[in-house]
Amino acid sequence: MTGGEVAGILVAVFWAILVSFLAVVLVRLAQTLKAATRMVADVTEQAVPLLADASATVRSAQTQLDRVDAIASDVQEVTSNASALSSTVASTFGGPLVKVAAFGYGVRKALGRGRDGEDAPRDSAVRRTVIVGRTVPSSRRRKQKG
Repeated sequence: MTGGEVAGILVAVFWAILVSFLAVVLVRLAQTLKAATRMVADVTEQAVPLLADASATVRSAQTQLDRVDAIASDVQEVTSNASALSSTVASTFGGPLVKVAAFGYGVRKALGRGRDGEDAPRDSAVRRTVIVGRTVPSSRRRKQKG
């Protein structure tokens, strides 16, 4: 064997090792691609129903929000109507009711006065007078007057 033949055999051996290495790498790459394809298919099978459910949930939430919006606008309208009614009632009946109450108070005071010009006692048996922070029973007060 000559030097050229040995060099050719060495190149052929290295070439065979390189091709074998590349074949193993390509087989593993093919397995990895198959696994990735299966995983993507599984995720797609699971994601499509989830996305459909999410879409249905969002539609339902939108419907509920529309209802809440309608209810809120109705409540706002009722509140403004109640406020207008309250101010109307207050302006219509407020002044006259105060005048009637004042008139009734005046009549009660006028009819409640005794002969001496004092207010009639509410309960003459329990009537007391306060003198400098002390309560004096009515029997003592009568003795002081007489």
